[in-house]
This record gives sequence, structure tokens and C-alpha cells, in this order.
Amino acid sequence: MAVTKIEDLIVPEVMADMISAKVEAKVIISKIAKVDTTLQGQPGNEVTVPQYKYIGDAEDVAEGVAMGTAKLETGSTSFTIKKAGKGVSITDEAILSGYGDPVGEANKQLATAIANKIDNDVVDVINKEYAVGTAEDGVKLIYDGSAKVINYAGVVDAEDLFDEEVSSDKVMYVHPKQMTQLRKDPDFLSADKYDGKVMVSGEVGKIGTCRIVRSKKVKLDSTSAYYLNPIVKMTNDAETEEDAPAVTIYLKRDTQVERERKADAGVTNIFTNKHYGVALTNATKVVLAKFKK
Repeated sequence: MAVTKIEDLIVPEVMADMISAKVEAKVIISKIAKVDTTLQGQPGNEVTVPQYKYIGDAEDVAEGVAMGTAKLETGSTSFTIKKAGKGVSITDEAILSGYGDPVGEANKQLATAIANKIDNDVVDVINKEYAVGTAEDGVKLIYDGSAKVINYAGVVDAEDLFDEEVSSDKVMYVHPKQMTQLRKDPDFLSADKYDGKVMVSGEVGKIGTCRIVRSKKVKLDSTSAYYLNPIVKMTNDAETEEDAPAVTIYLKRDTQVERERKADAGVTNIFTNKHYGVALTNATKVVLAKFKK
């Protein structure tokens, strides 16, 4: 007769695939980011990513006159590959009791822990970059509506900072506590009143071309006086065919799961980790809006 062993129930390779799939489903803000795998298998943990500036529109050139040249300028952003991880302990009794599904629950919670960490990192990199950014450094777009709570007119003014000739869909992240003000705004279009379908997971409404998604990852400024609401272009720029995403997650090593057996205690420890870095790779696709708490 075959005997079910603890190691048959906890298979690291299987759990790694399951957790990785769940992470992709559970992330909210990180859905705006592109995942880049070019660093996998490459040495080094310090990465510098170039950010090229636009050389300007073409100009009229008279016959026989030498054409001028523009200097191709570039900025850069640097980041360090980090390891995000979490562990959980499961007793033999919990696994073998037959009550619930402790292994499945461990999968779910480990995936949630990693997903929340990635979301936090994406928000942090935007807030950090824009905290030091100025209008003169090229492309950092900041809307200061901190004198008022979030409202339709303020969101429209913020998205207009993109200065688009061809409108594109965008996603704006708001804190759940800001939704009260938006629901009271007669110009706010709730998702249940759409003619079409929602485009973004977690979408609750729309203002202008901004799809509104609520998330507790939206943070207050250092003085807790106003919210920092990112507005991010979701698609390629129709005007410039610019393909660089607003934010990129550079994956060094995907989700890995390891099992550690403590036979003397009848406990199995499960550890999961992910090695990656997050960088703002196209600031022209982000507006950071500030609205009063």
C-alpha cells in the first residue's frame, strides 16, 4: 500500500510555479509595469538604465544649406537587484489532520506577500523619482492639487499634463478613502454605468481617459497632508511610437521555493523568494498628482 509522505505534499518545483502564477494575478499596481528578463543569468547586481530625451521635431532645410544636428542627450536611473522573500512553517498535524488545506493556504499567502512587496516597490520608485524631480530635468510631470480633495476637474487637469494630440488610455490609482469624494462628484463615471467593459483589473470608474483603480498602496506624502496618486499611460505612445514602458521590473530570478524539514519538531518550513529590481524607465508616461487628504 502506498504511503503519503510530507515531501509528496510539498513539492518546491510545483509550488514555485503555483506561487508565480498567483503573484501575477494578485499584483494591482505592478500590472502597469513591463517584466524584463534580460538580466537572468547575467552577473552583477547594480544596474543603470538609460533614459533618452527627445531630439525635437524635424526642421525645414533650404536647398544647398548644411543641415544642423541635435545632440542626443540621455539621463539614467540606477537600481540594485534585491531579494524579496517570505517563509511559513507547517506542522505535520496541520497537513495530516484533514481539516482545510494548509499547503494551499501557504501557497496563497506566500503569493500575496510577494505580490504586495512588488506593488510597494513600484509605488516607491515612482514616489522617490518624483520627490527629487523637477520640471527642468526633462520629463517629470507633477500636478499639485493638494489644496483640494480629489475631484473630476483636478484629475482632468492632471492628465492634461501629458499634452497629448492623440488621447490614450491611462490608469489612475486612488486610495479607497478617496473614493468617497469621487462617488459624490456628479461627473465621475462609475464602472457599473459603462456602455462597454472595464479594461483594467480592479477598475471602479473613469474620469476623462483615466481608468480609476483603488489601492491601499497609494501613499500619503511625508507630512500626511495629501495623497500621491500616480497616473500612468497604459499603451504605447501613438504620436512617437515610443515603446518604453513607464515602469520596468527587471527580473533576475523568478519565484523560487525551498523546503526545510525539521524532523525533530515535525515541522516543514517553506521559503519563497524572488530576485528583481524596479526602475522608472519612461517618465513621460507618468503624472504624479497630489490631492488633499
